[in-house]
Amino acid sequence: MDHDLIIRGGTIIDGSGAAGYRADLAIDNGRITRIGDLADASAARVIDATNRIVTPGFVDLHTHLDAQVGWDPLLRSSCYHGVTTALIGNCGVTFAPVSPVNRPKIAKLMEAVEDISADAIIDGLPWDWTSYGGYLDALQSLRPALNLVGLVGHSSIRYEAMGERSMDEDAQPNEAELGAIVRMVRESVAEGAVGFSTSRFLGHKVPDGRLTPGTFADLRETAAIQQAVTEAGGRGGLFQSANDFSTRFDTELRMFEQAAELGCQVIFSGGAGQSPDGGVERMQAFLDRNNAAGRRITSICHTRPSGALFGLAKASLFNTPGWKQLMALPTIAARALALRDPATADRLREEAKKQGLRINPEQLHPLGNGELPEYDLDRQLSLAQIARSEGRDPIDVYIDRLIASEGRELFNFWAFGGALDNQWRYMRMANCVPMLADTGAHVGILIDADSPTFLLSALTRDRGVYTLEEAVHRITGQSAAILGLRQRGELRVGWHADINVIDYDNLTTCYPEFVNDFPHNGSRFIVKSLGYDATLVAGRVVTEQGHHTGQRPGRVIREFARG
Repeated sequence: MDHDLIIRGGTIIDGSGAAGYRADLAIDNGRITRIGDLADASAARVIDATNRIVTPGFVDLHTHLDAQVGWDPLLRSSCYHGVTTALIGNCGVTFAPVSPVNRPKIAKLMEAVEDISADAIIDGLPWDWTSYGGYLDALQSLRPALNLVGLVGHSSIRYEAMGERSMDEDAQPNEAELGAIVRMVRESVAEGAVGFSTSRFLGHKVPDGRLTPGTFADLRETAAIQQAVTEAGGRGGLFQSANDFSTRFDTELRMFEQAAELGCQVIFSGGAGQSPDGGVERMQAFLDRNNAAGRRITSICHTRPSGALFGLAKASLFNTPGWKQLMALPTIAARALALRDPATADRLREEAKKQGLRINPEQLHPLGNGELPEYDLDRQLSLAQIARSEGRDPIDVYIDRLIASEGRELFNFWAFGGALDNQWRYMRMANCVPMLADTGAHVGILIDADSPTFLLSALTRDRGVYTLEEAVHRITGQSAAILGLRQRGELRVGWHADINVIDYDNLTTCYPEFVNDFPHNGSRFIVKSLGYDATLVAGRVVTEQGHHTGQRPGRVIREFARG
């Protein structure tokens, strides 16, 4: 045989933003070896890509798979959506560096922020490290299906340096503590972290109600950290942030500029609000001005409205005694059965109406009860709109739909990304990557791992928010360049064979499923897809026709292009 594998007859969308073209592609020893007309070549395996597009594997810049990889090295649901490289350690929450005595505290912190039980985290990971490099070694030993890139988090470092006062609102590190923080940042980046992450988001709370370590760090501390990132890893090392734009907007922008001036590459979570333009013009001016001056600052954002999935899975619209009792039943099926009892339903209706809706029904959009979800991009099917059209109370509509669907239907809370026209304008900014999958986070409350699939299907193919070439470039070549990945992110001869073969015309995201497959019977949402014929990592097929093959060729990437 001439080659290990040939992908034959597809349209190459190479990740550079260039126009697609028809060609065959050959792979040997995990690398792309030929692109062109290979009609006369043979291979041990041939994938027929007729009427398919062939793209680089997607690079997800925002995941929280740090714990999940311990018991799910297949890295679901990312593996179902064309992702071949995932950035972990976002929002300041990581498991290293950590001293043995602090392991339970760090696990509890992750439990509070990411909705994964501390018991699952403690029992699901080997915990045979103290340094960040040791943590990366442990990840590689788990043989992940996808490539992983790690950020070292503010929470673990600040807690190691400052202990419990690291979470006090008025606490800043003294000189000795700041020295310890800087030392750990340098060591972690030297040992393979792509950079540093922090959370200043006022919704990230630890079990006692305080905010995560680093939330209130001042610019003195963040500047010292940013300097340490570039000293240890070179110019272009990452500084990632989840921000407090509600009370410290100007401070956050200054922190980004400070990082970029010191040589970091900045990525932050953003998006557009309501009318008139949702802040798009102001953010675009900020990004354009800084990037034109040679500073590297990029926003990432949601591809579709998100925030929580309400129903009978885990997140309930009501917290009355009766509803708490209902949600305490062990399964969705048991809750649906109980709700079908007329007396129970009447009692729960009465409690719900007495309490009232905690969420504006204009922001709740039922996903329907079909095989595929209805994400209502035409903005015609909110709970409030349905109730008005039927002349009924939104609470009655909500409960009746739960009964009719036997608890399957979910109601999507448009907390983020719901101002669609503004959000789409935000996504079109040159320095924006439309990928905030958050996979591994808030696992029982929401699931956005289908972000790249939704981007390509609902937004690019169906709505024309991007051209196909531009959409692929944003989540492949552009994202790979931000991380400093070497020979990844585009389809080029000699580069790593991280590749998707996609039935673009039929690409779609599936309905979220609620499963109990975490340690200690922990629950989460997963979401699959239709339309990925194959996803390859290092030239090996990891998913095929929506099913995982069991192949686990991923590697923990620890070396990056800098300068």
